[in-house]
Amino acid sequence: MKLHELSDNPGATKARKRVGRGPGSGTGKTAGRGVKGQKSRSGVAIKGFEGGQMPITRRLPKRGFNNINGKNFAIVNLKTLQDALDRGVIEAKAELDETALVAAGVIRRPLDGVRLLAKGELSAALTLKIAGASKAAVEAVEKAGGKVEIVDVVALRRAAKREAKAAAKA
Repeated sequence: MKLHELSDNPGATKARKRVGRGPGSGTGKTAGRGVKGQKSRSGVAIKGFEGGQMPITRRLPKRGFNNINGKNFAIVNLKTLQDALDRGVIEAKAELDETALVAAGVIRRPLDGVRLLAKGELSAALTLKIAGASKAAVEAVEKAGGKVEIVDVVALRRAAKREAKAAAKA
């Protein structure tokens, strides 16, 4: 078989419809758009238009609130940490921050920081440097002999970025 012998199966490709090519083509004159009016012209965008009636998007009340300063945390439960300890991907004596949790595969990405929640039980003493934790989670970690340190992740990332920039210049 040679390159010039290659071809698609019959019916696998279909030629595009060539519109506006005269009356004999079947799609001449109005090019399949019907007759007159706004929709027969190009550049029409009337998606929410309901013929002068108040559109449904304006009839329905607004609900909710989007906080532009809201944080989206990566959630870690005590059970997840215990499972990681049991599997041996994290050590009990190591200091765990967001980079260590990502490296261990406990979280996929740190987002706006890591937040610890109290679902599950923890048996080993862990030292955690994270963006946030619930009261119950902090109590559970301290009960197991560990410690939770709340850090400003955004400030740490900015400092790391500045250091990297300075190192690149030097």
